[in-house]
Amino acid sequence: MSRSTRSRGGAGGGFIRDVRLSARSVTGRYPFTLPVVRHLVGVERLPLDPAVTFLVGENGTGKSTLVEGLAVAAGFNAEGGSQSFRFATRATESSLGDYLVLRWGIRKPRTGYFLRAESYYNVATEIEYLDKQSSYPLLPAYGGISPHERSHGESFLDLVIHRFGPDGLYVLDEPESALSVRGCLALITRISDLVSQGSQFVIATHSPILLAVPGARILQIDDDGAIEQVHYDHALPVALTRRFLNDPGAVLRQLFDDSGD
Repeated sequence: MSRSTRSRGGAGGGFIRDVRLSARSVTGRYPFTLPVVRHLVGVERLPLDPAVTFLVGENGTGKSTLVEGLAVAAGFNAEGGSQSFRFATRATESSLGDYLVLRWGIRKPRTGYFLRAESYYNVATEIEYLDKQSSYPLLPAYGGISPHERSHGESFLDLVIHRFGPDGLYVLDEPESALSVRGCLALITRISDLVSQGSQFVIATHSPILLAVPGARILQIDDDGAIEQVHYDHALPVALTRRFLNDPGAVLRQLFDDSGD
């Protein structure tokens, strides 16, 4: 199947059409000094795919900060979880979410989740707490087992298989960090299924595997923050990984030669 063809014929949820910076944004300080945020200052809006939008770029370009800000602007807890989660372990999020304006479509999501890989431990602790405090058990929505009793990767897949559902808005920050190659392939399948059931995803990733989701829009952020839609084969994680796998020795020799200059 061509990557420009929608998986299983689904058009996605199309809940968020685009994102832009508010006119009241204050430039000259973090997070407005990040390359991608500086780019947003100069563009009218950033369109999102109705189904799946990937953000890729080198470390420090601001893709995770942008995804976090989008999640907060959409009403999610900054550390992750659903829109009903309101805990805070340590406030490390930027203020970007306060300045992002989302243009919503006609349809509204029935459910949603913000999966932030680096703080999912805190979310798992909150899930355990809420399960004990609530008269309605919470763990069945996560596979019936506390995420703390599963491996990191298993708990991620439990989340997307059992908690994610149709007509949902899902914002994911580097979900591949906990997943094996097989786990990434399982995630692709689940994303494809949910897109065909009216869901929308916005994902920051470094994974060349996840980028292969059929029909996904890949937005690449360069070192200066400029955002360009690219084909799968031209996405930086794909091109660099392919180059390395084609000839690891040549890449390593060049790397070591450059480091010795």
